[in-house]
Amino acid sequence: MPLGAWILETACAQLTVWQAAQPAAERPLTVSANVSPRQLAEPSFPNQIGTIIERSGIRPGSLWLELTETALMHDTESAESALRALRGLGVHLAVDDFGTGYSSLTHLKRFPIEALKIDQSFIRGLTRDAEDAAIVTAVVSLAHALGLSSTAEGMETPEQLAELRTLGCEYAQGNLFAAPMPAALVGDVTLQPWANLNRG
Repeated sequence: MPLGAWILETACAQLTVWQAAQPAAERPLTVSANVSPRQLAEPSFPNQIGTIIERSGIRPGSLWLELTETALMHDTESAESALRALRGLGVHLAVDDFGTGYSSLTHLKRFPIEALKIDQSFIRGLTRDAEDAAIVTAVVSLAHALGLSSTAEGMETPEQLAELRTLGCEYAQGNLFAAPMPAALVGDVTLQPWANLNRG
């Protein structure tokens, strides 16, 4: 729990630095952080997030929290309560590594989730494996049917980019845009390792 809190504090503090360096950015800069099942199950977690937001001075809508299917299904009742409290703060929520865990669609539609992130293991075989392509197609379609956005993780080739655009996947992140790097080297908004596929 202390390590998770430190990561969130550090991420939000770094975001304020980037936002100050890019005051006229066309698209508001955001930061994403992973949340563990233990963090989500902690009753004080939403209040902790509220404190971090207040202390850092970021807009709540600048923060995305990413949760795995395992975290969501660990205790669905407490997870739903925590997620609704977090959305009440204005924080955005996404399901990370979707397709690699176990989730009930009945529960998924109850959670105030806004995005599904397609695991990179499926993106890796997108253009050469019919089964991976079918799974990615299904996840993108599911996201749209539920009113959610879809993000492809681990995109590395122009061919994957072209296929994802064809499928209607809205966002992608991966080495095709930028490799992981120290925060101090991220000096330009164009180096962010994500892209809106519908905007080029």
